[in-house]
Amino acid sequence: MLQVEGLETAYGPLQVLWGIDLRVEPGEIVALIGANGAGKSTFLKTCMGLLRSKGGRIVFDGRDITHKAIHQIVRIGMALVPEGRHVFPDLTVTENLIVAGYGASNPDSAESGRQVAFELFPRLFERRFQNAGTLSGGEQQMLAVARALVCRPRMLLLDEPSLGLAPMLVDQLFDLIKKINDQGTTILLVEQNAFLALDVSRRAYILQNGRVVTTGTSAELMREDNVRESYLGGTVDI
Repeated sequence: MLQVEGLETAYGPLQVLWGIDLRVEPGEIVALIGANGAGKSTFLKTCMGLLRSKGGRIVFDGRDITHKAIHQIVRIGMALVPEGRHVFPDLTVTENLIVAGYGASNPDSAESGRQVAFELFPRLFERRFQNAGTLSGGEQQMLAVARALVCRPRMLLLDEPSLGLAPMLVDQLFDLIKKINDQGTTILLVEQNAFLALDVSRRAYILQNGRVVTTGTSAELMREDNVRESYLGGTVDI
């Protein structure tokens, strides 16, 4: 579904990504893990068109999207849940979802997407008339995910979804991520909690200083000593 070849991205003269090769097959959850500053968020933003690559190729569902605009990528079927949520605090939950629906291919699809979002997140339906800025951190993260789902994407990019959440809420959120995937949405996951990322995903890539240094099935990576020491604390019981 997603094929990235030789991707390079820079902020002005500062190059961040160096020759990234990555693929995600339909129906998979694939994790991208690495230390802070490794380039994970930059990779997602480049795939979404928020940043322009300086080299390489991004192909989604057979279409070259390397130089497409964000709204075109959304309509093709990809959506991003950004790090930090970035909900509109002065708009209600429903208004946040309505705004997100402007990227849908047609109004009926956006309305259907809102219904799907409310079914998946009943807490948001209860708070549909409440301003997003008054929601708890966990509820705002739910809203950020729901907002991305309004356009009914076939692939969802998740950037650090557990950041700042209490452990109980993290467990709930990852249960929902698995449910979204079970319902047919392919997921590329960037996550600070490497154990959770490997536990929920089928395959994973490890990014270091803007380069892919290791890749394999998540089960394989959990058994590798260097991965366990660097990203899992060295004490994970497999």
